[in-house]
Amino acid sequence: MVILLPQLPKSLGLLSFTIVPMKGKINTVGTSNADVPLADPGMYQLDITLRRGQSLAARDRGGTSDPYVKFKIGRKEVFRSKIIHKNLNPVWEEKACILIDHLREPLYIKVFDYDFGLQDDFMGSAFLDLTQLDLNRSTDVTLTLKDPHYPDHDLGIILLSVILTPKEGESRDVFQTQSLRLSDQHRKSHLWRGIVSITLIEGRDLKAMDSNGLSDPYVKFRLGHQKYKSKIMPKTLNPQWREQFDFHLYEERGGIIDITAWDKDAGKRDDFIGRCQVDLSSLSREQTHKLELQLEEGEGHLVLLVTLTASATVSISDLSVNSLEDQKEREEILKRYSPLRIFHNLKDVGFLQVKVIRAEGLMAADVTGKSDPFCVVELNNDRLLTHTVYKNLNPEWNKVFTFNIKDIHSVLEVTVYDEDRDRSADFLGKVAIPLLSIQNGEQKAYVLKNKQLTGPTKGVIYLEIDVIFNAVKASLRTLIPKEQKYIEEENRLSKQLLLRNFIRTKRCVMVLVNAAYYVNSCFDWDSPPRSLAAFVLFLFVVWNFELYMIPLVLLLLLTWNYFLIISGKDNRQRDTVVEDMLEDEEEEDDKDDKDSEKKGFINKIYAIQEVCVSVQNILDEVASFGERIKNTFNWTVPFLSWLAIVALCVFTIILYFVPLRYIVLVWGINKFTKKLRSPYAIDNNELLDFLSRVPSDVQVVQYQELKPDPSHSPYKRKKNNLG
Repeated sequence: MVILLPQLPKSLGLLSFTIVPMKGKINTVGTSNADVPLADPGMYQLDITLRRGQSLAARDRGGTSDPYVKFKIGRKEVFRSKIIHKNLNPVWEEKACILIDHLREPLYIKVFDYDFGLQDDFMGSAFLDLTQLDLNRSTDVTLTLKDPHYPDHDLGIILLSVILTPKEGESRDVFQTQSLRLSDQHRKSHLWRGIVSITLIEGRDLKAMDSNGLSDPYVKFRLGHQKYKSKIMPKTLNPQWREQFDFHLYEERGGIIDITAWDKDAGKRDDFIGRCQVDLSSLSREQTHKLELQLEEGEGHLVLLVTLTASATVSISDLSVNSLEDQKEREEILKRYSPLRIFHNLKDVGFLQVKVIRAEGLMAADVTGKSDPFCVVELNNDRLLTHTVYKNLNPEWNKVFTFNIKDIHSVLEVTVYDEDRDRSADFLGKVAIPLLSIQNGEQKAYVLKNKQLTGPTKGVIYLEIDVIFNAVKASLRTLIPKEQKYIEEENRLSKQLLLRNFIRTKRCVMVLVNAAYYVNSCFDWDSPPRSLAAFVLFLFVVWNFELYMIPLVLLLLLTWNYFLIISGKDNRQRDTVVEDMLEDEEEEDDKDDKDSEKKGFINKIYAIQEVCVSVQNILDEVASFGERIKNTFNWTVPFLSWLAIVALCVFTIILYFVPLRYIVLVWGINKFTKKLRSPYAIDNNELLDFLSRVPSDVQVVQYQELKPDPSHSPYKRKKNNLG
């Protein structure tokens, strides 16, 4: 049974339900921004059983639909059913329990056809007038689905069983206790019990969707709220992807992975090639399965490798239960990541413990001048939540979160939200902390930043973080592709972002242009002494050049910058240009939110937007690449700079002692035999994977700690109070 909190609408739709007011206490808990009558009735419990649908509308090309049902109170969704595939007479038999504290609100029932990768099709809606229900009595309800734009169309019926029960005498404390339980229940749903590793190998004999008899195929995967998209393979019906994705498994019994294949079309809607599914409950764990899946509603096959692995890599506990304070557990963890266990489970790089202690001076998000804050802790795709502390701007959570580290270059994100039962949670502040910048065992006050991480917002959060990792494993993992994050905002067109990426790219290009001007000035003898020195150096280097000198020069550059930094002559400057642009971008985002109601405009320039977003992302990639190279030599991340020194030393020694022809021979043999030795190996470039761990200038600004306001200090506050 699903227990859900009620929501308050601000506008009504097709139909409405009104619940007859009952005698009871005035309930002032969880009020919204809307005006609430003084004589508010007590709470009600609405138990709904979604039985089935009959003669629903066909929305797919095959004459069927994949229907699911949403229950809404006002503008907020309170229940969503499972999807019944390819059925116009679906049977759900699902139950929901909804607590309602404002009884005048209607319950809306909306039916949609699920289309993976596309916007789901509307199949009709209805509403339930709760004033027509008898209290404490089961009632069978038949609702006729209608489309408000086409009221004459017959869209089928939905059958429900409902029981409306008064909850007289419910007090504020009871409701808050229940909300706390619900918050804990919601938090536990984020603890994953295993990993589903999928390697997309290839496609065979896919359907030709373009006029040239070929396609530009890519594949989308979905498991619950987790989504992945493969790269696009241009002009082929037999694509070779060799891509690997990891999903988190939240249910013991498994789940169903929806897979769809698409043909990329620039400037218009992508063509659907076919779909298939993987039922994880039918696969054995700790074993790799090779699957050849026939595409339905299309042609061809997809070849996958699927592995289910049990895992318990994340946990939540109270502050009193602390792994690292237990001496025996701490020794066990230190032993697990000791240098002697380099080759034991290379994916398990380290251990992270985060103590979320408290926050102070948070923003007031409610009309009462208070907030209901809770905290979300994220590390890559691991996402855990604290409980909610109600009506408090200085909450204390005292929770301990533990994670297994798969990449030491990951960034820990801690976000504070205000819980709101009437709508989605309000953002209060956020911090992003690179794991390599953490000082173990130190309780720090982090100033909360805005959504873009470009400036401060109100409040500070107190965290104590410990990181234990194996440096050798971390170095080896640096040379393989980063884990793709599936909870990310989609890219959208932004003039300010486009300008920012253009300026960043221009700055990188200008470095090369200025270097070319400098060399040309030597050729032109603008400064005879400089040109003479350059000419002698050129003759000496060319005459004595050996290949090992290339990494040696880079090694000397890294060493020179390192000694400049430790001697106090740090030539790294804060990038105020990037900071100013990020602030401008934030202001533009606020304007975009206000203009979001003008829905038709974006649709008219869809093709232009797609091209502009692509250019915007390309500029970002080019600028980030140049900035990452610069930041490697600037010692922005000392761990990576030391790793570069080790690698350059190794390369220098190899190139010095081993003739170039042997190196090229080994490289060629490795490249030619790689697919023979490992047919399903995923292609990667170690240098690009290394650079992907180095932060760009934008990320450096985002990860900078802000200095806390002295007024937030509890000691100073006490001193002031005494005075």
